[in-house]
Amino acid sequence: MAETDNSPFYITTAISYPNGRPHIGHAYEAIAADVIARFQRLRGREVRFQTGTDEHGLKMARKAAEQGRTARDLADEMSGYFREMCDALDVSHDRFIRTVEDDHHRASQAIWERMAEEGDLYLDRYEGWYSVRDEAYYDESELVEGEGGEKLSPQGTPVEWTVEESWFFRLSKYEKPLLDLLRTPGFLEPASRRNEMIAFVEQGLRDLSVSRTSFDWGVKVPGSDNHVMYVWVDALTNYITGLGFPDDTQEMRKFWPADLHLIGKDIVRFHTIYWPAFLMSANLPVPKKVFGHGFLLNRGQKESKSVGNVTNPLDLAEAFGVDPLRYFLMREVAFGQDGSYSPEAIVTRANAELANSFGNLAQRTLSMIAKNMDGHLEAFDPAEADRKLLSQVGDACSRELPEAFEALSFSTGIEAWLRAVYACNQYVDEQAPWTLRKTDPDRMKVVLQTLFMALRDLAIAVQPVVPGKAADLLDQLGVPGDERGYANLKDADWYRRLVMAGFTVGKPTPIFPRLELPEAAAEGAA
Repeated sequence: MAETDNSPFYITTAISYPNGRPHIGHAYEAIAADVIARFQRLRGREVRFQTGTDEHGLKMARKAAEQGRTARDLADEMSGYFREMCDALDVSHDRFIRTVEDDHHRASQAIWERMAEEGDLYLDRYEGWYSVRDEAYYDESELVEGEGGEKLSPQGTPVEWTVEESWFFRLSKYEKPLLDLLRTPGFLEPASRRNEMIAFVEQGLRDLSVSRTSFDWGVKVPGSDNHVMYVWVDALTNYITGLGFPDDTQEMRKFWPADLHLIGKDIVRFHTIYWPAFLMSANLPVPKKVFGHGFLLNRGQKESKSVGNVTNPLDLAEAFGVDPLRYFLMREVAFGQDGSYSPEAIVTRANAELANSFGNLAQRTLSMIAKNMDGHLEAFDPAEADRKLLSQVGDACSRELPEAFEALSFSTGIEAWLRAVYACNQYVDEQAPWTLRKTDPDRMKVVLQTLFMALRDLAIAVQPVVPGKAADLLDQLGVPGDERGYANLKDADWYRRLVMAGFTVGKPTPIFPRLELPEAAAEGAA
């Protein structure tokens, strides 16, 4: 792995549209972003991590009207559920932003004024198809036919013909610079999303309607108070609102352009065509990378209210534990592709890999040290088998997992980590410390302390994925809070310091008890 990059790191999720409660897709993106943020912090970088809710637009206005309440009242309630989800899933954001906040209105109006100064906004009349559910405009050529012959968006959502006065943004002006950007290696990943967006721009870009007059729930257009901004102008601006734009703040200088916008594959167009064009117009740098991850399917099916398979992620966390759920989502799905989950799959993987393999390894090792060595650690001379194990574990934890996580290949990194766990378990079986206790107590001590050292590396490496449980284990191992970064994996003197300090291993607490399938889930699977 290359030398650690100590530059600041700014990561964002897409801000969630809170016209309904959070679903598993929202949780998946928040957890993935949190894993990245924690990973970069452990590498020694100063990280800023932003998430939040996107609360304006026609969809929210209509939903509130249906319920006989104000849009702000609905937004306040629903945004609270998303904040609650982040807290429950141990998502370590630095700011949870809401687009109803005053500083966000100010930032949105400031970027609008910059685009106007550039001559990129003009007043005209919009006539065309609009999807309220997507909050997106679609050309006739993009529409598909529904089962009843009705016109639908490419996402399969209803569209309606819209006619109103509108401000337009000269998107067509940015065709060539956008193509150049999209062809820049690393800007948009995975490659399949990049190819889609290049093909879309190559077909020719039309100017974009960026204001509405048919409702008033949104950011007012400067100088045209009867217009509110198209929700995507306002929503995308959140990424710089959180850094203090339009003021010349330390955060703006330090963290912009963003290192990574992590988003779902269905909103790649907004983030890699519209957003960069707005930024170019406002003479601001474009983000360094956009990654469009796949969808998470419920037993292979997309979740929907009509099918009745929408899952509350907090129910999953309560049933299986926050860290086992986080582990499953990062381990199960090749990041960037669609994946599937079920209660049975969560229980099976968590029990096989976390409880039986890693948790049992920790429990057996620490129990035997506490019982057979009175918890005392000693200096020791490792044999060839011990050095081989520690080298394999060290390589997986300090090189293989970090390289994979840097490339956002979480499942690959966890597989490397898991191979090291399996190597430790094989070492236990081969060395049989329970037999050595009677035949060669000194060798038993070396074996158990070799495993102790390996556990420390394994726990440090997997912290981004299972932060709570990894911290519990590191506490039991006596590892100081300021010695848990990836740089500490290369510290050869840590064990001697622990011995010199007289650290004693106590009776261990299991970190990953076996999971049981909830009765309701078991009945559903039967």
